[in-house]
Amino acid sequence: MTKDFKAEFDKFKKMLTDKENFAFARFSDGEMFIMQNKTVVLAPSYFVTGDRVGNNIYTKEEQKEFHPEKDQFYRERLIESFQFNKGNYFKGICTKTDVGEEAFRWQLDLQGGGDEDHLTFANVLINSNYGRYVEEIVPLFGDREIIYVANEMANLDGLPFKVKKHFPIGSNCMINDYGVVEKVKKYISEHQLTDHVVLCSAASLSNYIIHECYRDNHNNTFLDVGSSLNPYLGLEGWKFTRGYLTSYWMKSKSGYGQQIDQW
Repeated sequence: MTKDFKAEFDKFKKMLTDKENFAFARFSDGEMFIMQNKTVVLAPSYFVTGDRVGNNIYTKEEQKEFHPEKDQFYRERLIESFQFNKGNYFKGICTKTDVGEEAFRWQLDLQGGGDEDHLTFANVLINSNYGRYVEEIVPLFGDREIIYVANEMANLDGLPFKVKKHFPIGSNCMINDYGVVEKVKKYISEHQLTDHVVLCSAASLSNYIIHECYRDNHNNTFLDVGSSLNPYLGLEGWKFTRGYLTSYWMKSKSGYGQQIDQW
């Protein structure tokens, strides 16, 4: 099984261009650590991932915590979303480029096989593909009805497209704002939405929303865009933690801006 980083980007761009409905959920390193039952903490000045502890700056919109001893409900929901299979439900996973061979294989084993066509790169819209994302995919949102799950501090007026409905979330949203899953589902159902694009910038909460909403209604597109739109939103945290964003927007020399992920 092989995947090409640029070809996968082209696949999603074509589906958006053709207005073919699909779901794309990102299972990046944070989601992988949670599924592995490891502590994950992004605090104002430090991080914890399993046994690894370090210093960094995490502003309010990026802060989160998962503690295995008390948060198993959310881990179980995340694994359910990872193992879910349905036509045009795509799961982006960490590759050897980011987490090494052993962790990459661990994800494939958890997936259980049989759905390889619907596995893709967690980073397919970022790293070396990010420039194309901004210039080729973001403009496509201007022709669609957009629902956006994003931080309560986000200024949506800076986006280059209109948002029909904003579902605000706060810090540690995967736990504190779990109820937003039902709110989004109810909104879609009550308004009988079809052919809308639901963008999610909500950490692991995005995975829950995309899984449950697409499971119940595959007549809309659900897209996990992570922090990729944060420079438009007046948020500052990306300047400290997102090399692919600083490479594009600030002309930094971060290697993530040129990284081509390898399967």
